[in-house]
Amino acid sequence: MPRKRAPTFDAQRADILTAAATLFASQGFSATSMNQVAEACGVAKPTLYHYFQDKQALLAQICDSHVHALLALVEEVKAQQLPPDEQLRALIERFTRAYADAQPQHRVLTSEIKFLADTERERLLDVERRVVAEFATALCLVRPELRDARLHKPLTMLLFGMINWTFTWLRPDGELSHYALASLVSDLFFGGLGAVQLRQPALNP
Repeated sequence: MPRKRAPTFDAQRADILTAAATLFASQGFSATSMNQVAEACGVAKPTLYHYFQDKQALLAQICDSHVHALLALVEEVKAQQLPPDEQLRALIERFTRAYADAQPQHRVLTSEIKFLADTERERLLDVERRVVAEFATALCLVRPELRDARLHKPLTMLLFGMINWTFTWLRPDGELSHYALASLVSDLFFGGLGAVQLRQPALNP
């Protein structure tokens, strides 16, 4: 008979992931030891290995949880069956706000995923591509002609460029919060989206 999990198992595991994400984000995956993670969690190192086989497993789970949370957010917004403009705005604003509550995890996904094994990294990048594709589809629902002009993907990546890198400059204790920034990003994108001309973009030979 398999051994039952302790009632606190999931909570302890979540605490470990949060502590590890904070350390990986602040000092890098390579510079962080399992001893440091155990100390940050207030657990013994053997206890840490009870939850995760090694540091790679920790990194993989942090990235996996974060990217699947983003995918779930997309599905949640789609399920509301909003008009195209409202759906794209909701996606932009929900993502920007989600990052406010998961800044270490997002930094790890953005900068530390390179330390995963190729197969694991590619699996997670496939999920990221699904998220980006959903945004591109939502954008085309607002302006369908952008797909024929082959501008929907570049515009989607420009949008993610605005959202994804806010952690590099937006101070948590600054005057502008992530929640205020969410509306600012959607207003800026929609204000410029209508001005995009349907010129055929220059293609690489």
